[in-house]
Amino acid sequence: MQTITPGIYQHFKGNRYQVIDIVRHSETQAEMVLYKALYGDFGLWVRPLAMFAETIEREGKVFERFQRLAD
Repeated sequence: MQTITPGIYQHFKGNRYQVIDIVRHSETQAEMVLYKALYGDFGLWVRPLAMFAETIEREGKVFERFQRLAD
């Protein structure tokens, strides 16, 4: 699993996002990634850290869900 730090990432489907920080869920203390879309309404999103950093398989190919592009 890759280490996630603030910077620009590309989702395997093509859209780009800016990771702002790693945050914690107030009730469960689970680590979450706070990130902003770099398209459309530039909305803020959170996703569990493990899910953000995981690799996935689609049509026999393995991808990082989010690939780091830049700081």
